[in-house]
Amino acid sequence: MNNVLLVGRLVKEPEVMETEKGNKRTIVTIAVGRSYKNFNGEYETDFINIVLWNGIAENTCEYCKKGDVIGIKGRIESRKYETENNETKFIMEIIAEKVTFLSSKKLEEESSNKK
Repeated sequence: MNNVLLVGRLVKEPEVMETEKGNKRTIVTIAVGRSYKNFNGEYETDFINIVLWNGIAENTCEYCKKGDVIGIKGRIESRKYETENNETKFIMEIIAEKVTFLSSKKLEEESSNKK
């Protein structure tokens, strides 16, 4: 089974890009804190790249800003590519299947404007 659940903060503003085939895509990085301390007694943070496609990508870019907390449900996907120097590189990515906006500054602003 290949399932991933993550909760973290966006480390930069999400931006939508369009592929040559017309699909929308964005790659976001979230900071995910570890639940335990290291040998120095400090909590560490992992920075994880997440690939978002089409509607999920557009909605995340519209409603989320740097610092917002989001939840990701997705899968790990591996792929390889060749560099200009003909080196083969392998990469592991998280492909988002669902994004939950846990704290969104834009959604908070919209709800306070309706009051």
